[in-house]
Amino acid sequence: MKNKFQNVNFASLEDCYAYVQPGELEIMNLFRQVILETIPHCTEKLSYNVPYFYGNSRICYLWPASVPWGNVAMNGVQFGFCDGNQLVDKFSYLDKGNRKQVYYKQYSSVENVSPDDITIIHELLLQAVTIDNLKTKSRITKN
Repeated sequence: MKNKFQNVNFASLEDCYAYVQPGELEIMNLFRQVILETIPHCTEKLSYNVPYFYGNSRICYLWPASVPWGNVAMNGVQFGFCDGNQLVDKFSYLDKGNRKQVYYKQYSSVENVSPDDITIIHELLLQAVTIDNLKTKSRITKN
């Protein structure tokens, strides 16, 4: 079933990865590897028709341009942090756009991803996991 914001609907992660354009898939595979190496205990799930990575809650996502959302125009792949507003982004690496919570970085090709990009993403992922763990501890102490 399609929704009003997207023209596709995948039954599985495999369907999503099979659908995306080759250049996007290359970027997604690179960052998927970084995510899974940095957060080996995370769970990858299809949400909003794209891969999201969960710990106790949503940590990050990979959004390829070939899976559009509404009228948002982009190319390549967007790597987003669900609680990006809580990250200490000392390099001002992430873009906010007009968003309050989710911060992201856009990648147009795997050739444009430098070793420094990987190092920064790795550091941001570690922070995101800490934030995710703190949110869970906060819920436990409130109950």
